[in-house]
Amino acid sequence: MSNTKVLPLIEPAGGRAVAPCCPPLTERPFSAEEAEVAARMFKALGDPVRLRLFSAVASHEGGEACVCDISDVGVSQPTVSHHLKKLKEAGLLTSERRGTWVYYRVEPSVLAAMGQLLTNVSAVA
Repeated sequence: MSNTKVLPLIEPAGGRAVAPCCPPLTERPFSAEEAEVAARMFKALGDPVRLRLFSAVASHEGGEACVCDISDVGVSQPTVSHHLKKLKEAGLLTSERRGTWVYYRVEPSVLAAMGQLLTNVSAVA
């Protein structure tokens, strides 16, 4: 019996829903476009520094983090900025400038879409 729970997609503030990029892996083969989108997300998370930054933002209190709160990942500030840019380009993070700081957020719908993509993969193995 699995403890996996399918989460619904949540409408983010401002009404900008993030649609799932792809069907669950076990549903059907990906189209070329779906594979490109999924590969871009996984490639962005394939770097340990990016994965740490993504995790820091996702787990931060309030669901968002100032770059000043998450930059202690063992690399220089310009490198942190580079990695955050790659996560944004992959559609995994959004950002908002407030004064001199940039705040990053992982939309709940992005996490739900990623979870949906991987739903039932372990059941097949």
